[in-house]
Amino acid sequence: MILGSALMVVSLRNIVHCALFLAFTFMGVAGVFALLHAEFLAAVQVLIYVGAITVLILFAVMLTQKTIGISLKQTNRLAPLAVLSAVTFLCMIAVIALNTTFPTSGQHTVAVSTQTIGSAILGNGSYVVPFEVASILLLAAMVGAIVIARGQDN
Repeated sequence: MILGSALMVVSLRNIVHCALFLAFTFMGVAGVFALLHAEFLAAVQVLIYVGAITVLILFAVMLTQKTIGISLKQTNRLAPLAVLSAVTFLCMIAVIALNTTFPTSGQHTVAVSTQTIGSAILGNGSYVVPFEVASILLLAAMVGAIVIARGQDN
């Protein structure tokens, strides 16, 4: 699912369809995290990447509707170089993965759960205020981007 969706992201011409397949790719990665018993990473993957990033991409596309109707050239002269770079990178990753000794399940001694991570971040109150300040700052940035984008239409 991940590879098929990722292939559709880079091969389709409609950016809305690409964004939807990107959401499927992110969901597949969240499924891999869940299979690896990393529930926190799976939840973060769904919340941040599937929810926020995909919506942000779709939101940006909808704010720039003027470029959708224009027929833009969507080809790249550097595609062979990109394929060569991707294959080289894949070979490097394969060599590194095959020459690395990974710990077995018996050697893994740290048990981290979602509750442990949540208690560490928000439990004693030391990170609650920066967490809320960051969320307010991001909200203000989003509202400012909307105001700037709508101001250009007039």
